[in-house]
Amino acid sequence: MLEGFDLFTEKRHNDLVYMTAPNIEANHAFTTRYGGASRGIFESLNLGIFLGDDPVHVNGNFRSLCDALSISCDDIVRSRQVHAADIRVVTDDDRGRVFDETPNAADGLITQETGVALMIFIADCLPILLHDDVRHVAGAVHAGWRGTVLDIAGAAVRKMSEVYGCLPGSIKAAIGPGISKCCYETDRDVADALYAALGSSAMTCVTESGSKFMVDLKEANRLLLIRSGLSDISVSDECTACRCDKYWSHRRSNGRRGSQAAVITLSARMQ
Repeated sequence: MLEGFDLFTEKRHNDLVYMTAPNIEANHAFTTRYGGASRGIFESLNLGIFLGDDPVHVNGNFRSLCDALSISCDDIVRSRQVHAADIRVVTDDDRGRVFDETPNAADGLITQETGVALMIFIADCLPILLHDDVRHVAGAVHAGWRGTVLDIAGAAVRKMSEVYGCLPGSIKAAIGPGISKCCYETDRDVADALYAALGSSAMTCVTESGSKFMVDLKEANRLLLIRSGLSDISVSDECTACRCDKYWSHRRSNGRRGSQAAVITLSARMQ
């Protein structure tokens, strides 16, 4: 395990393989490519609904994941991800629309509803799951570089506090598998945006490499979550671009790929 990273656990259900974070107690998963029905460029656990895969295979992949997590596909709530920093409050009324073509646009979802499964999709961008066991609140965030510099993770924390009364110190966060600094080469605009968002702290997230920059989105989001008041933050050491055998990577596939997901759901509270 690399210094500064936390050991995520690999779990299996039949052929399906997913990862869990050490500090998130709610039912959750960071999916991999393993254990689905899709074929060709989408082999095998593709959860991307509108990427060109056979809908029968995608539906089967969702059912396999739901079976592994003991949830229903009707419990899943997703959004249309637009690389912004909007956070949507999810209620029971949002259930049952996972395969709708035009869901609400938001890159972050939060809920206090038992049984609702929040899901975001990634293929190099970072999946961030949030859980406050004190206030019984969960969150799921999709953070690319644009969302990162807009502090979408911090926006989710603030929304959890505003809507549900969460204290940041009670919120636990897990930054799941995503592209790491070893593989995330960018132009100057991304580096400059990180410096604008983080100030001098961005020095730990950006390394100049000739005319390009190697950027660490995981560390940037960890620092932004700390700035938002969190202290319990786990970070996956797996890079989706390095491990394109295990994860979907937009960069490594030149966009010809499926999508993995991160999902979190709240169980009924013990009385």
